[in-house]
Amino acid sequence: MFSIIQAAGWPIWPLIACSILALALVIERFVSLKISKVAPPKLLDEVLTVTRQAVPGPDVVSQLEKNSALGEVLASGLWALNANPGCSDAELRAVMESAGRLAAHRLERYLSALATIASAAPLMGLFGTVVGMIEIFGSQTPSGATGGNPAQLAHGISVALYNTAFGLIVAIPSLIFWRYFRARVDGYLLTLELAAERLARHLNTLRK
Repeated sequence: MFSIIQAAGWPIWPLIACSILALALVIERFVSLKISKVAPPKLLDEVLTVTRQAVPGPDVVSQLEKNSALGEVLASGLWALNANPGCSDAELRAVMESAGRLAAHRLERYLSALATIASAAPLMGLFGTVVGMIEIFGSQTPSGATGGNPAQLAHGISVALYNTAFGLIVAIPSLIFWRYFRARVDGYLLTLELAAERLARHLNTLRK
């Protein structure tokens, strides 16, 4: 492996740094976007059951808020009713919508960085290719005679090819994981929106 890095030359180091960063972001997103941390499947039904007779007290709402991202959105509506039992339907929905935007911001964290790596890695590989081509041309004798410096020629070719390949190796998985996480976040956001809408209707029915 080290011999490959040596053959690729110094332009490979930014790509190695990008690959490490991309791997760290992918692992972090896999951990943070677990369904248990974002939208537990049975949480909404449990909240609807607890609020069937009345709005729960601050202790229960506080535990719900700490449960997950979905819990935060649902708890925001219950906090609003605890603070102002006479709040309108529009005010209740506005509070949960604001909580949903905050949750969406956290769910989308680092996705832009992963997309940037996916876009920049091929360009960095292309930069390494250009550096290799410069070394290839530098290996030729000024007089135009054939031959030149074979060692420099071989090194220039290896720099060009290794950087091109490594740029693609970094970019392709980064793009795949970015699209995967993007779709996963979109699905979670739809779940949060539908759950908030259902709880809002339930709470309005409860107060009538």
